Amino acid sequence: MSDTNAATARASAPEQSASEASAPKAPEHRVAGRLVIDPLKDTATKPQAYYDSIKKKFAEERDLRLGFRPEGKSQYITNLDDDPNLAKYEIDPFVETPIERAPIVDTVECLCIGGGFSALLAAARLRERGVKSIRIIERGADVGGTWYWNRYPGIACDTPSYDYIPLLDEMGKVPPSYYAKGPEIYAHCQEIARRYDLYDLAVFQTTVTSTIWDEKAKLWRIGTDRGDKISARFVIVANGTLSQPKLSRIDGMESFKGHSFHTSRFDYNYTGQDLSKLGDKVVGIIGTGASAVQIIPRVAAAAKELYVFQRTPSAIDIRDDIPTDPEWAASLKPGWQRERRMKHMQGRILTEEEKIELANLPREEKIRRQENQNIEHMMRIHRRVDEIVKDKATADALKPWYMHRCKRPTYDDVYLPAFNRPNVHLVHTDGKGITRISEKGPMFEGREYPLDLLIYATGFVVQKTGIYNEIRGEGGLELNDKYKEGMRTVFGVHSQGYPNLFIMGGYQASFQFNLTFMLQTQAEYIADCIKFVRDNGHTTIDAKPDTEQWWVDEVIKNRGRTNRNKECTPGYYNFEGEDQRRQDGNYNGTFLQYYTHMTDVKSAMAQHYTFT
Repeated sequence: MSDTNAATARASAPEQSASEASAPKAPEHRVAGRLVIDPLKDTATKPQAYYDSIKKKFAEERDLRLGFRPEGKSQYITNLDDDPNLAKYEIDPFVETPIERAPIVDTVECLCIGGGFSALLAAARLRERGVKSIRIIERGADVGGTWYWNRYPGIACDTPSYDYIPLLDEMGKVPPSYYAKGPEIYAHCQEIARRYDLYDLAVFQTTVTSTIWDEKAKLWRIGTDRGDKISARFVIVANGTLSQPKLSRIDGMESFKGHSFHTSRFDYNYTGQDLSKLGDKVVGIIGTGASAVQIIPRVAAAAKELYVFQRTPSAIDIRDDIPTDPEWAASLKPGWQRERRMKHMQGRILTEEEKIELANLPREEKIRRQENQNIEHMMRIHRRVDEIVKDKATADALKPWYMHRCKRPTYDDVYLPAFNRPNVHLVHTDGKGITRISEKGPMFEGREYPLDLLIYATGFVVQKTGIYNEIRGEGGLELNDKYKEGMRTVFGVHSQGYPNLFIMGGYQASFQFNLTFMLQTQAEYIADCIKFVRDNGHTTIDAKPDTEQWWVDEVIKNRGRTNRNKECTPGYYNFEGEDQRRQDGNYNGTFLQYYTHMTDVKSAMAQHYTFT
């Protein structure tokens, strides 16, 4: 376990029961189902041998999966457009008639690649600092990013809406419930774009394919799949952390004769908006991650038969959504969300005695307590499975054997009950995964599963800068070529040799389960950097080599202190079990440390950046 988990855990209150949590109250006090770890407490209720035996089981399950899929990230197909048989899984199902237009040839001051929360937040902060010429270029047909693409049945956010949905202060809104549904969040993205006049220059149904630095003109030259030739003074790479759909490499998948699609391209023309067209259909879903957990109960209620193909189960925790307490909402003062955000960032303030106790606690003891509390939490999740799922074999197969947050945690109250339905069948591959698909459907251990519809819930490429985009800085060096010897950035935002280029949501940045916290911090920082350049009559900003090295060292210093990544079951949090250089990942200091570093650097721009 990482030592940094302690800081995250101290931000939480003691765990409550579902009934206690359901009573209307200030939402910051509601933490039902959330993992709470406090290294200052030894809460072990059983002999240490018990916890050690479960850790051994975790390791066995991890090794089993690594043995079946030793190839790591290469087990997935990511550039679907490159394969004519797979390109259909990237087609936008929400566009009936693609927009026809002539290529654009012009210049803007700030250009955002992407149209999700990263771009919207950066653009909003730039507007507030007086920047008028802002263009968004987005592959989809509207803003929204992940909330544009992911419109599958049941989609909702797993983070409290008061924290996740950004710019609530600015928009004068309080969400109607503790968790926000996908359509609500998508509509909020559109409202942000309208409020900050971001539609005026926006370009949709367009993919940026090249971003090339013109050293003589001090401009970025942007090319697209529409033949555009756009120049920009500043470029913000805001393509999102989970944007490009991926598919598992499965022999024969192109031979399947039934209908199929990826969860991020949900085909309601086939299913019906209310899924009523599935009433006579046999459906299969490959994957049981965050998207599948929300989709499966809805499809289960509509389909004739549903087969769920599982390699590794998700940790399914209590959701227990409730409406917003109107009295609490009415009591909020202007600036409430920012205050709430800063409170979460700081976490629980330790007393001087607690600080001394924590400092004196041996590292091994701290880790032991963290791991034991984590295991207790996972065993509670196991008990919940047993309480809900009636068939013992199915219940056992749905129990996750890994530390909490080795894989993305999920929160759902209807997923587990779906497996009690007589038309729902769990095909647990016990780490193997589906390795072959015939014309009729998936095959596993000699059995063929004929399907009318196959849904791929196989996830997305994680934190890939640029995605479809070639980024070349000074001297024509492509960004990924620079990273071949190890990622080098400042805050994950700048990379030396790429003037006026800012990256949001990339590696070497802080990574938060509530991603918009981090994106808001980056957006404000980027807007302040651009304002500094404009206000001081500069043309460019670039990181100094010493500052870049300082941040690389900070990332390394805060990573690799434990074997957590290697001990975790394979997933996108640990690069599918691949070994990684210590600098090739996220900054694992606390979010408050990340924010503080950014604030300190902003107060001494000339010390850290080169300006021309």
